[in-house]
Amino acid sequence: MSVYTKVASEQLEVFLAQYSVGHLISYDGINAGIENTNYFVDTDQARFVLTIFEHHDADELGYFLDIMAFMAQNAIPTALPQADKRGSYLNVLCGKPAALVERLNGVTLENPTIDQCHTMAKTLARFHKVGTSFSGYRANDRGLDWAEATFNKINTSLSKCQIDMIDEEIHYQKSVDWHALPQSVIHADLFTDNAMFDGDQLTGIIDLYYACQGPCLYDLAVMVNDWCRDKDNRLKQDYVNVVLKAYQAERALTHKEQACWPAALRMAALRFYLSRLKDKITPREGELTMIKNPDVFEQLLQSHRALATKPYQWE
Repeated sequence: MSVYTKVASEQLEVFLAQYSVGHLISYDGINAGIENTNYFVDTDQARFVLTIFEHHDADELGYFLDIMAFMAQNAIPTALPQADKRGSYLNVLCGKPAALVERLNGVTLENPTIDQCHTMAKTLARFHKVGTSFSGYRANDRGLDWAEATFNKINTSLSKCQIDMIDEEIHYQKSVDWHALPQSVIHADLFTDNAMFDGDQLTGIIDLYYACQGPCLYDLAVMVNDWCRDKDNRLKQDYVNVVLKAYQAERALTHKEQACWPAALRMAALRFYLSRLKDKITPREGELTMIKNPDVFEQLLQSHRALATKPYQWE
């Protein structure tokens, strides 16, 4: 959520006039995340988050906004998109697609407690259960094909050790039958900075702009890799145990999913390792930008690979 597109107050006032949300009081760029431009926007009626989409086409953005509304309507806490006076969630600002969503109470987390992890896991399981009845469809654009293409674009800037590990990992992941696992709408980017908490209460899941149809297990692995990671970029096993137990209390994992758990952790680590390497090697320009450290997921992937011969002991 870096700021790549600078918005003048006059432009924002014209944009807000399309909604029944009151008059602009203030707005500030959000320097977090890396994909879209985001601003906090305060009016005399309410508080919002404005997102200007830097990569997605208007045609696919309806999918993301519809998911946010669908989840909110099904008691999954998410940031509700605001419809304009014509009933549309999507508009244009500075020549780019833009949306205004509810600003949730609470804060994002840096070091979640084990109770917060428990709450997030239960909600993610409910998200997956509800998501099976969502009528929209979008393929995962950060899957293995993307991983291989990204690797081929950046490998001349990598060390031999990095090249060997990524090449081996992509080859291994191609042997996993991901399509045989239960599928649903998945968040695909559920890091700690994409959930809002007020104490131990989850107030909402945010930034669903990677959401797609995919294996529920992969989505759970993305969450575990971030929420249960220690300062040395290894998983805290007590946290992992709590998350898996909480998730399964809402949605039991199949035997195939249990068998694929180590592979899912590795695939989730590979995806974010590659995206962070790409952003570091080929950064985009912005007024405020944040490039996240790829070493985190390099170390985590190494840890997962080292434990590959020790499958998780399911209760």
